[in-house]
Amino acid sequence: MTRLVTLQRPATSRPTKSSLTDSSPDSGGPGVAGDGGAGSGGHGVVRLRLDLGYDGSQFHGWAAQPGMRTVQGVLSGALGLLLRLPQPPELTVAGRTDAGVHARGQVAHLDVPDHTGLEDAVPDQAGSDQAGPDQTRAAAAPMVPARLNRLLPADVRVHAIQVAPGGFDARFSALWRRYSYRICDLQASADPLRRHDTLWHRRPLDLDLMNEAAAACLGEHDFAAFCRRRPGASTVRELLRLDWHRDEDGVVVGTVLADAFCHNMVRALAGAVLAVGDGRKPASWLSAVLAAGVRDPAVTVLPPHPLCLEQVGYPPDADLSARALVTRQVRGTS
Repeated sequence: MTRLVTLQRPATSRPTKSSLTDSSPDSGGPGVAGDGGAGSGGHGVVRLRLDLGYDGSQFHGWAAQPGMRTVQGVLSGALGLLLRLPQPPELTVAGRTDAGVHARGQVAHLDVPDHTGLEDAVPDQAGSDQAGPDQTRAAAAPMVPARLNRLLPADVRVHAIQVAPGGFDARFSALWRRYSYRICDLQASADPLRRHDTLWHRRPLDLDLMNEAAAACLGEHDFAAFCRRRPGASTVRELLRLDWHRDEDGVVVGTVLADAFCHNMVRALAGAVLAVGDGRKPASWLSAVLAAGVRDPAVTVLPPHPLCLEQVGYPPDADLSARALVTRQVRGTS
């Protein structure tokens, strides 16, 4: 039968500084976010990594908002029940998706006191009644948290929970985020069952022109022309991939990959490329908008429902802290 293993703090030297907040990189050993700290009662703090997906159709985005149904609100409430916490835990996420945006490969972390019922969230899948090194390693491996999913609605699924390695920060340790955007320009092929994740466009699209225009945006640039500015936040990003192809059903699928994204950046880029693809703008227009550095009223921010966060990439465990430090220095905590 499946045996539940209580996670223990490593026997290495104890960290001297708590990192319960998102303001400093984790400096503890594997799975330890700090020692002491608010709500820990003098015990150590364990950082957990969650991998999850959700259908964003009925959510007002990721971030918790009073009186609104959000992914963060629903997930933190379920975690609070599962871990028997006095209040829902704080969650840090790799990508704060907007209302209506979906996620297939979202990543989040939370810090919890190590005396909570962690064994309820991270079962030992080794199936042995004798605890030992194999069971300890199994407790730190990604697992499907069945009990947590029973507390969640059907439009949110947690795929895995694991004790995070030292230095891990779901947001600041990330190297890149990959999104997809789906557009159907063949009205006869429009699938009504996919209307919640696909944009129906009336004009035919030329993918060669779209990819020609998109290529001019690759690399590190100031994407102010495609972002909603936020006080004190940088709009400089490194766009690693922006290309379009047709899938087996003829649907146009865009892949957008960058180290990070400004607010509305993906949907604004998609809107600009779409204007080139349907002939409203020449391929050279996109690079001109980027160089101008100001919002162009001709750039349409496309609807959120065809957008999906597909994957988040991280460096090797040994480089997590360094990556988080660099990201904070470049972008601040905004």
